[in-house]
Amino acid sequence: MEPGRGEVDSVREISRHEVQELIDRGAQLVDVLGEEFEEEHLPGAVNLPLRRIETEARRALDPSRPVVVYCWDSA
Repeated sequence: MEPGRGEVDSVREISRHEVQELIDRGAQLVDVLGEEFEEEHLPGAVNLPLRRIETEARRALDPSRPVVVYCWDSA
């Protein structure tokens, strides 16, 4: 995907420390689990389940801010 077209520039795994740094700089948190979101999610996270992320991301997210996508699975 091409940078600057509102699409993914890069995808990589990051540490908890890097997540906190991104949050401190205004990153958006996206939890991709479905029903489990109501039970457990990081403060400030939005819920975009994997099955809906492609269709709803543009509506729900600010394209000018970084996005951290995570899956909180305690199982």
